[in-house]
Amino acid sequence: MSQTSKKDQKVNLPWVEKYRPSTLEDLISHEDIIRTINHFIKEDQLPHLLFYGPPGTGKTSTILACAKQLYSPNQFSSMVLELNASDDRGIGIVRGQILNFASTRTIFKSGFKLIILDEADAMTNDAQNALRRIIEKFTDNVRFCLICNYLSKIIPALQSRCTRFRFGPLATEQILPRLDYVVEQENVKITDDGKKALVDLAQGDMRKVLNILQSAATAFSEVNEVTVYTCVGHPLKSDIMDIVRWLLNLDFSTTYKNIQNLKVVKGIALQDILSEVHLFLHRVELPSEVLTELLIKLADIEYRLTSGTPENLQLSALVGAFHLARTRIELTEDIATY
Repeated sequence: MSQTSKKDQKVNLPWVEKYRPSTLEDLISHEDIIRTINHFIKEDQLPHLLFYGPPGTGKTSTILACAKQLYSPNQFSSMVLELNASDDRGIGIVRGQILNFASTRTIFKSGFKLIILDEADAMTNDAQNALRRIIEKFTDNVRFCLICNYLSKIIPALQSRCTRFRFGPLATEQILPRLDYVVEQENVKITDDGKKALVDLAQGDMRKVLNILQSAATAFSEVNEVTVYTCVGHPLKSDIMDIVRWLLNLDFSTTYKNIQNLKVVKGIALQDILSEVHLFLHRVELPSEVLTELLIKLADIEYRLTSGTPENLQLSALVGAFHLARTRIELTEDIATY
């Protein structure tokens, strides 16, 4: 492949892959974990690893950076086996591909091989049980790194054979320097409220930050709060304030009609409205018993939405819940006055 075509390929990559850290020094967070793993590598004492935590927090990037530090580019393909959730990871793959890779040694290369099982929580219990014996039997030849979002879905026998590291959501101060770097490299015109909107929507997920940034930068000439929220179809803060004001002040039919119109015009899902209204409610001064009852009803509506009930029906339930809460507040005030 010519140098020009390689460069074009790099340019056409999604920003998530284009700016994926290639060394441990490039990683922006979890200094304690990286320091510990670096120490393992320097001492040649790398154990089996288990990385868990929410998506977009650097789990895969960390182990790939480790692999690049352990092996030279010409060794990488023969010493590293990476399997993702898209691959079949039933008991057949464990007894076939993984067992073959783990049991064979490379004649001219010293050291151990590395098997990376990304999204390991998607493996069946039978496959995990079969893997347990392979990890034990071929420890002198191979190291495993299991990556998952939910630790509870990994059987205890596998957990006990690995050194566990939890990757928590990234803090705002960790995300912003990397965000600024990508913005500078790609010449993106971005405002401060645009950056804040990206960080708020991502909830500590760096992958989500870069994906939304790329979408907004491609679709609009400037990345600001409005364009970011518009790009992902998320309600604006001003929309949520309007919705809460309608719910707390207007009559049932007007409130229902207004929210329904807003949903249609802006393409907003009721699920997103519920999530934002829930956050907003914690900043509104309401009697504690009324707030508690309201939050329980919001949780019930969200549960019913995820079960597949029609949005129109649950929107009525949302408006009704607020009207009952308003009745309770008026009753409490009347009793206090009396």
